[in-house]
Amino acid sequence: MTFDAIGIASTGMTLHRKWLDAVADNIANVNTATSTDGAAFQARYVIAQEGQGTSGVYVAGTAAGDAEGRLTYLPDSPLADEDGYVRLPDIDLGSEMSQLILAQRGYQASAAVVDRAKTTYEAALQIGRS
Repeated sequence: MTFDAIGIASTGMTLHRKWLDAVADNIANVNTATSTDGAAFQARYVIAQEGQGTSGVYVAGTAAGDAEGRLTYLPDSPLADEDGYVRLPDIDLGSEMSQLILAQRGYQASAAVVDRAKTTYEAALQIGRS
């Protein structure tokens, strides 16, 4: 039972780490400009799935954001078209920061479960030695 808790929590930690990686990548590229004839940076979104036949949660894949992005007037950019527009990703920084906090808290909660399960297992071993 203790090992089940550690295993389940470790799947949560893995999922949250991958979620954190995706959100960090999105935040890092929020201002990545491309020319209007190119595709905008596509945000990454992690798709979580319940473990099938096992306990825990897993990354089922990732989804990509809109390549259309949004046109922004930046006439001084070397990537600007003749009208002064560039293509920026359609990423909402506020939403990404909220996702970052959620993923971070989820990771911390899973890590706390691993720590508590380890403590419980060690206490059970000490009782067995007495």
